[in-house]
Amino acid sequence: MKRLIAWMWRIIRGPAQWRVLWLAHAKFMVGVTGVVRDDGGRVLLLRHRMWPEGRQWGLPTGYARKGEEFGATVVREVREETGLEAKVGRLVHLKSGYKLRIEVAYEAALAGGELKIDSFEILEAQWFSPTELPEGVQESHRSLILGQTPPA
Repeated sequence: MKRLIAWMWRIIRGPAQWRVLWLAHAKFMVGVTGVVRDDGGRVLLLRHRMWPEGRQWGLPTGYARKGEEFGATVVREVREETGLEAKVGRLVHLKSGYKLRIEVAYEAALAGGELKIDSFEILEAQWFSPTELPEGVQESHRSLILGQTPPA
C-alpha cells in the first residue's frame, strides 16, 4: 500500500500535490501577542472591548495577515490599538492552540509614539508593574508577563 501511495504521489506532481496537502492538513489562524515593556519594566495592558466581561485586560493581540511576519504583526497591532511604536524582541511562546489557532508571543520594547487608543477595540490602556497587575487579566497573558508557560 505504501508503495502504491508513493507511486501515485510521484505521478501527480506540482499543483495537484499542493492541493492534496491543502485538503489533508488543518488550516490555522495565527494569533500574535506582544509583551510590551517600557524602560522601567512596566508592561502595557489594554482593556479590550470585545473580550468577556471580567477578563478584559490583556496584552496587545491580533491576527497575522497573510504573508506578514509575526514580529511585524506585533508592531502593527500595538500601533493600531495604542498609537505607540514597539520594537520586537525574542519569541517567548509558540503553540498550536485553541481550535484552529496558532499562538505566538514576542517580547517587545516601547520605541516611541504617543498613547492614543483605538476606541472601537480598546476601552483603556495602562502601564503596570508585573507584580501589580489589575483584576481581570487573561491568565495566559499573566503567565507571559511573568515569564511562565501559559496554561493550556
